[in-house]
Amino acid sequence: MRILLADDHALVRRGVRLILDREPDLEVVAEAGDGAEAIDMARTHEADLAVLDIAMPRLTGLQAARELAALKPGLRILMLTMHDNEQYLFQALKSGACGYVLKSVADRDLVAACRAAMRDEPFLYPGAVTALIRNYLDRVRHGEETSDHILTPREEEVLKLVAEGHSSKEIAEILFISIKTVQRHRANLLQKLGLRDRLELTRYAIRAGLIEP
Repeated sequence: MRILLADDHALVRRGVRLILDREPDLEVVAEAGDGAEAIDMARTHEADLAVLDIAMPRLTGLQAARELAALKPGLRILMLTMHDNEQYLFQALKSGACGYVLKSVADRDLVAACRAAMRDEPFLYPGAVTALIRNYLDRVRHGEETSDHILTPREEEVLKLVAEGHSSKEIAEILFISIKTVQRHRANLLQKLGLRDRLELTRYAIRAGLIEP
C-alpha cells in the first residue's frame, strides 16, 4: 500500500512514517508539508492512500481532501489530527475522508485505519462513532432525517413485492390495484431511488430491511 503523508510538522511526519514503515505492507512514497504540496505530490507519485493532517498552511487537510477526491477518485483519504472535534469530523467525512484518526492514539490506531481504508471500510475512533450516532438521533428528533422515509407506504409495499419476485399482475391482485398503477409505482421507485432494474430494487429492499437476503 503506497501512502502519501502530509503534515506541516516534520517531527510529526517522521514519527508517523516510523509507525507506517514498520509494517511490511505499508510504504510511505511521498511526504508533503501542506495541503497544496500534497496535491502536487499526488500528481507526481502513485499513491493508494493519503494521510492528511487537518490544520496545515496554504491548503488545510480538508481543502486538500476535496481537491484530491476530485483529482484522484480512487485515492483513499485518512485524516490524522489532534482535534477531537465533531465539526472537524463531519467536515472530514463530507470532504471524502474514509477515516479519522487522533494523533494522540496514532501508534494504536493508524495502521488499522490504513488497512481498513484499503478494504473500503470506514475507520472512526470510539468518540467519533458516538458523535455520529448523537448527530443522527438529533436530526431524527428534529424531523430532519427523512432519507429513510422518501417512499410512501404504498411504494414500500410495491417494492417489497417486486423484490420478492412477484409480477405486476400478481402485485395488482395482492394490493387490489390496477396493473397500470403497479407499473407507475415501479417507475416512481426507480426514479426516486436512482435505480435501473428489478435486481437493484431487490438489493435496495434487502438494505432497507423489507425482505431478508
